[in-house]
Amino acid sequence: MFRELPTLSRLLQHLQKIPYLASKNVYRVAEHFLRLKPEQISQLCAVLSEITQNIEQCSTCFAWKERAQGCMFCFSNKRDHSIVCVVETWQELLSIEKTNGYSGVYHVLGGVISPLDGVGPEDLRISNLIERINRGGITEVILAMNQTPEGEATIAFIAHKLRDKSITISCLARGIPVGSSLEMVDRVTVYKALSERRPF
Repeated sequence: MFRELPTLSRLLQHLQKIPYLASKNVYRVAEHFLRLKPEQISQLCAVLSEITQNIEQCSTCFAWKERAQGCMFCFSNKRDHSIVCVVETWQELLSIEKTNGYSGVYHVLGGVISPLDGVGPEDLRISNLIERINRGGITEVILAMNQTPEGEATIAFIAHKLRDKSITISCLARGIPVGSSLEMVDRVTVYKALSERRPF
């Protein structure tokens, strides 16, 4: 279809590789790029290049951070480092932060256990979480996974791994609809679920 436009074809091929970008929107995004001024394209490319050079994951909680700076969560003296909220991805972390109702720290797993997708416990940062707990100082772990079958399986697996630890294990209250994603839930509901968390 685009044999006469090989450059545009390559752009579309790259856009199609972007997760969460619906196929029907690929052409709209391509059209947006085509209408940008050369200096705008240059600025976008420069930012994308800076990301690879300046952004990295914290080696403790695995949230994104500036390479030249300490993690905004792990290095903050205003946060309660004895409480760790375990989330699937950075997006869920942001959803909880937007509530302004949580002052502990985080642990980003990088996903959930999903055998159908080939994701097992060893593919997540569960061992890193256990190492953090073993170092001491943590009194509560909040398992804030989405209430999906995969999320529930991940909660059960982690809770089993932590059963012999002298810590409180809690999970979000059921105010969040089953099957929903934290990033799609309004901040009041997330705050209520977090503040009314229950022992696991």
